[in-house]
Amino acid sequence: MVVQVANSIYETQTTEIAKHLLDATRQKRSFFAQMRDQMRWDDKLLAWAMSNPGLRVQLFRFIDALPALGSKTEVARHLQEYLGDESVELPAALKNLLNFANPDSMPGQLAASTVSTAVETLANKYIAGATIKQAIKTIERLRKDKMAFTLDLLGEAVITEAEAQSYLERYLDLMEQLTQEAKNWSTVSEIDEADGEELSRVQVSVKLTAFYSQFDPLDPEGSKKRVCDRIRILLRRAKELGAAVHFDMEQYVYKDMTLGILKELLIEEEFRDRTDLGITLQAYLQDSKRDLNDIITWAKQRGNPLTVRLVKGAYWDQETIKSLQNHWQQPVYNQKSATDANFEEMTQLLLENHQYLYAAIGSHNVRSQAKAIAIAEQLNIPRRNFEMQVLYGMGDQLAKALVQRGHRVRVYAPYGELLPGMAYLIRRLLENTANSSFLRQSLEERPVEELIAPPVIAEEPVETLHATSLQFPGASLQFPNAPDTDYAQAEAREKAQTALETVRQQLGKTYYPLINGDYQPTTETVDSVNPANPSEIIGKVGLLSIEQAETALNAAKAAFPGWRRTPVKQRADILRQAAKLMEGRREELSAWICLEVGKALREADAEVSEAIDFCRYYGDEMERLNQGYIYDVAGETNRYVYQPRGIAVVISPWNFPLAIATGMTVAALVTGNCTLLKPAETSSVIAAKLAEILVEAGIPQGVFQYVPGKGSQVGAYMVKHPDTHLIAFTGSQEVGCRIYADAAIVQPGQTHLKRVIAEMGGKNAIIVDESADLDQAVAGVVKSAFGYSGQKCSACSRVIVLDPIHDTVVERLIEATRSLNIGAAELASTQVGPVIDATARNRIQDYIEKGRQEAEIAVECEVPETGYFVSPTIFTNVSPDAKIAQEEIFGPVVAVIRVKDFQDALAVANGTKYALTGGLYSRTPSHIDQASTEFEVGNLYINRTITGAIVSRQPFGGFKLSGVGSKAGGPDYLLQFLEPRTITENIQRQGFAPIEGVD
Repeated sequence: MVVQVANSIYETQTTEIAKHLLDATRQKRSFFAQMRDQMRWDDKLLAWAMSNPGLRVQLFRFIDALPALGSKTEVARHLQEYLGDESVELPAALKNLLNFANPDSMPGQLAASTVSTAVETLANKYIAGATIKQAIKTIERLRKDKMAFTLDLLGEAVITEAEAQSYLERYLDLMEQLTQEAKNWSTVSEIDEADGEELSRVQVSVKLTAFYSQFDPLDPEGSKKRVCDRIRILLRRAKELGAAVHFDMEQYVYKDMTLGILKELLIEEEFRDRTDLGITLQAYLQDSKRDLNDIITWAKQRGNPLTVRLVKGAYWDQETIKSLQNHWQQPVYNQKSATDANFEEMTQLLLENHQYLYAAIGSHNVRSQAKAIAIAEQLNIPRRNFEMQVLYGMGDQLAKALVQRGHRVRVYAPYGELLPGMAYLIRRLLENTANSSFLRQSLEERPVEELIAPPVIAEEPVETLHATSLQFPGASLQFPNAPDTDYAQAEAREKAQTALETVRQQLGKTYYPLINGDYQPTTETVDSVNPANPSEIIGKVGLLSIEQAETALNAAKAAFPGWRRTPVKQRADILRQAAKLMEGRREELSAWICLEVGKALREADAEVSEAIDFCRYYGDEMERLNQGYIYDVAGETNRYVYQPRGIAVVISPWNFPLAIATGMTVAALVTGNCTLLKPAETSSVIAAKLAEILVEAGIPQGVFQYVPGKGSQVGAYMVKHPDTHLIAFTGSQEVGCRIYADAAIVQPGQTHLKRVIAEMGGKNAIIVDESADLDQAVAGVVKSAFGYSGQKCSACSRVIVLDPIHDTVVERLIEATRSLNIGAAELASTQVGPVIDATARNRIQDYIEKGRQEAEIAVECEVPETGYFVSPTIFTNVSPDAKIAQEEIFGPVVAVIRVKDFQDALAVANGTKYALTGGLYSRTPSHIDQASTEFEVGNLYINRTITGAIVSRQPFGGFKLSGVGSKAGGPDYLLQFLEPRTITENIQRQGFAPIEGVD
């Protein structure tokens, strides 16, 4: 079924105007101009990208890396690595250019120069200048063509407060210089005046997120305060100078907060009468029309119009990928035609409310602009209330045609250096070369009727803007992970806050061991406290005695025969029910994690997702394994099947008190083992909540038992007990090795060898090479190192940086660390919370003191006086053999190690006794390939953070002294909880046996 947007009263006029504009943009160029274009390498690159999708991907990846490459030799090497791939079909001219044996050779240097110059020329098409002087020349050229401008300072990521302050100061300086220059500009009535009103000659466009490095929807109030403090300074100065300010819209996650902040700020008495300000809406968002209606209502209340820049949106691929990865509802339309249709509807709505809002219609689609003109002319909208906008270098002919029709045209002109502007350039190249791009279709001389026809929306998406983004190998086979909470939604934030308040009312209760279906009182209890406020008791935990441990083991032994005979489907369904209960209690469980172990809310929520995933995934996996394997031959059946081992003792850590406890426990249960869960003492309340859920889900008494106690006493007793068959442990290397040794001793009466599954930590390194995206790398290192105060076995504790970029990386790393908010985990603004207890705090501080003797301390931060806080700490000039570079600290301490080349980096990375996680930030294909083979870690993460493994997608675990056993959340994990058996039967009777396929 196909739905066509209904013809409106504006359609006839739209078609006529569109034909006129299209004809004006298709004026024939001279033969010599066409020949010149065919000789230009920048035009060749674009043409090849449009005709060859494989080349397009690799070429744009190379262009993305290019500004980071420090020499022609590096450029030539990367050219060959990106474009020399066998999967890329090269045009003859490009193949000849790349036909050099050595990047150092003259042909290699020539290729580097040719392509670098071509890319620079490409960039200059879309970027108004690298400096303000160059930008001013561009502006003056635009004004000669009777076009206004809005200038945007290039740069995508602000990751430090120093950068946020610099962003403000650079815009203040920019406005100062532009307004000073503007005094020398002669008046261009078409753009400087409208309806007797003088318009601002200078306009700048700014991004809200750039005014605060920790801008976060989870912390709307804190973000608003920090952002507004700087925006007020900008707006006051802009008023003094007579400059207009327009606010850009960025990724969807920031949309609601951006609109909320601006609506609140711009209705303040100081700014309420300003009509030289503007906001942006993106029509590819499915809720954008609702946003426009809200803004119209708000504008009526404000009483003075401001501008709404209506665009289609520039982050389609990114928004689509993010929603797919997070299993969130996709915020953007799948079809380009749906975006076009929504754009037209919003254009009409905006223009029909021109007395409340000025319209700036930003599009390079001739039909979209023609529709806007038709409506404006039909409604006789004043010139002040309506203008057209294009991107610099993207719609030059259209802009000129619009000017000739007498419309005010404004060009969005970014300026700045190529390196910070690379993301912008790539988006423009993607837009120019996309199959459904109007600019591309127009260049391909599509029929006029096709180009100006009303948007047609297919009911089921057949072809999307970038269809390949929705198709990826194995997508239909992927395990459907539980989606994390999207805290960009106000409702989600309110639920989280309510849950914290509810849980706080339940603090201080006593949690006793669950033995054979009953909660048993104990003679000894221990207080579990909030590490951010140790005077706040989360709960009192009854500690199991040796005698009670014996009772629990006997109960498990008695329950085992019945549990092992329970059908696998029934066991798996209990896990699925537990997952449902966890999902229903998500906010409450997150609050308990937040308060008991000091984990910030977003990370606590992700842990709940992981626990849910373990339940569902291991249920599915056990049903798969239960099918066994059949290896029959004529006259003989052969079955390969699995059976449970017996009694499993699960010893879980405090740092993932729900996820890891759940994962190990339900793996043991679903495989038919009776299971005793002994959690870490500091996280026993959360484990008690898990016990409640498993019991409610239907686990029989004796099959699962919650046995909190001292590890050195009760834990050791259960590990050594002759009836224990399996120990699943996550914790320190010291304790893990002790368990491994104790379990190896065959006790009197023991008739089996015990199986040990142990994950024991790491000394994880991230390598940053010369080609890395440093915005991405610095942000990734900070999150990997200081998320949950470095108390993850996967956390980054070493950063290995190649010499050419070492100082730059360290400088930005220091500033990014100083910008972090340190505080109680339940505070929305917190990025770094407390460590788990006083013992951990003292141990980490001891390592910091050792570090002072071994290296130079680069940054320490102030921390709250109350609670177990340790400053995020960075050491530089660290020897690879130093203690802080070799021993697991399990806290927010990072050692930065300088190396001379990539081979040296890998050697240093591999130079510890651990092999758990590792990371690489690089845009060099050969480095990525080499690391994939030679970086000795169980989980290698490339160009992303090294924490946050997701069940099924990234099974987790290491080797060397990082652990023993298969990866949690992977297809081999349950095999460790099972004993395989082979059953062979001779089915011949007196020489007779059925032979399949023979009558």
